[in-house]
Parts: sequence; C-alpha cells; structure tokens
Amino acid sequence: MSRKLEGKVALVTGSGRGIGRSIALKLASEGARVVVNDLDPEPAAEVLDTIRAAGGEAVACLGSVTAPDFAERFVGAATGQFKGLDIIVNNAGYTWDTVIQKMTDEQWYAMIDVHLTAPFRILRAAQPVIRSLASKEGEEGRRVVRRIVNISSVAGLFGNPGQVNYSSAKAGITGMTMTLAKEWGRLNTTVNCVAFGLIQTRLTAAAAGAGTTASIDGRQIKVGVSSDLMATMERGIPLGRSGTPEEAAGAVYMFCIPESDYVSGQTLLCSGGLTGI
Repeated sequence: MSRKLEGKVALVTGSGRGIGRSIALKLASEGARVVVNDLDPEPAAEVLDTIRAAGGEAVACLGSVTAPDFAERFVGAATGQFKGLDIIVNNAGYTWDTVIQKMTDEQWYAMIDVHLTAPFRILRAAQPVIRSLASKEGEEGRRVVRRIVNISSVAGLFGNPGQVNYSSAKAGITGMTMTLAKEWGRLNTTVNCVAFGLIQTRLTAAAAGAGTTASIDGRQIKVGVSSDLMATMERGIPLGRSGTPEEAAGAVYMFCIPESDYVSGQTLLCSGGLTGI
C-alpha cells in the first residue's frame, strides 16, 4: 500500500518534543522526508533516530525559531538536503502567563515573537521557493498541492485569563492563515490552522511542585499544572479528558493529505469538543 505523503518534504518547528515530535513521526510514517527542529540537539537526535530506524529520512535544523537567521536556515535545510518543499508546520511555542497588569514587555514580545513573528518569517522565506516550484510545475503541465499548517489554540479563538500575550499571538496566526490562503491559492498551496485545546505535553503535565520550570529559549519558564487543576480542566471537556500528542498530530495530518486538497483558509478545533474556555 502506498503511503499518502511518499516523497514529500516537510518542515516541522518544535519537533523534538511533545506535539511537534508526534507530528514529525506521523508525517514520516506516511513517507515524508522531515526537517526536524528543536532548541536542543538531544531531543532532535532522538526523533531523527526514530524516523531513520523506521526506514524514513530526516535531518535536523537546530536553534530558536525566533533567531533572525532561522527562517532562511530552515527552508534551506529542506531545499539543500531534500531538493524540495511541500509541507510546513508552524508548531513551536510555549506559554508565559500572568495577568495583564503584571505582564512585562518581555513576556508580551516573547509570545508574539515565537507564535507569530517566527511563522511569518518562515513563510516569507518559503514563498520564493514555493513560487518557483509551482511555476516550473505549471510549465510542465503538473499540479502539485503544497500545505501550510499553522498552530493556534482555543485561547486564540476564545481568550483565556492570564494569557493576553499568548491569546493575542494565537489569534494573530488565524488571521495570517486566512490571508495567506488567499495569497497562495494561485500557487496551489493550501493554508490552514489547527487550534488545540488541552493536550498532554511537558507544558501541561501535572507539576510535582510549585517550582517546576523548563529552560526554554534561554528563559526559566514555569510549567505544569497541579493534578487537581488538571482534573477540573478535563471535566470541562465534552470528551472528558485531555488529548494526546498523537491525536493532535492526527489533526495536522488531515490538512496534509490529498483528501484536503480543496480545503484552505480554515481553522480546525482539536479540543475534544471544547468550544470555549
């Protein structure tokens, strides 16, 4: 049986851990050659090893998506190593929460940079490549559909107390999605968005203590929630539980396969039925 993404080239930001890792593994399992990204070499190497052990192809592009030179390096990794570019998943991100009156400019811009500016730069860098490939394919009488999948959140659609920075950035990515769907349709490129609800990652895992932190982009960020709070949050989800990274990856995958060739400019909720916060 042929795999649905055989020979495609996919770029996935933040794919060394959590949802991004599951997205990279899912796309690779369907035949995509994947450019894996993470801040740290160890998780990226683990994903590469897993993909290669299953017979797939992957390379790493390490570093922060917010670095000024990252977008060109990332796109260049795809075109240089695999001579193509078919799928881009803008997944990398984290949260840095507090109420607005306590929020610093650094907290605000950190979220805007990682969730909105970084995808903008990556897609800006990718556009000339996609345009050139689409033009060549048109001259040859071929039609190849490419895919952009941006990641938003229920917080970006409905707001969430304590997350004015994150919610604003995630709302922005839906506007970017709709605009580029209109700009890039002529390039045979679909642009869609997946808005996640509560997904099980290291950022949402039950915290062992109040001081649980993770080093993200040079900052020590508080992560995790108490088991009591997690249980309360899950009770508000119609399906009664949080989602797994594999289920989140499945929602992204839906926008990458031929069955979605005529779907563009859409935001899909992957939230277990949660339609508000």
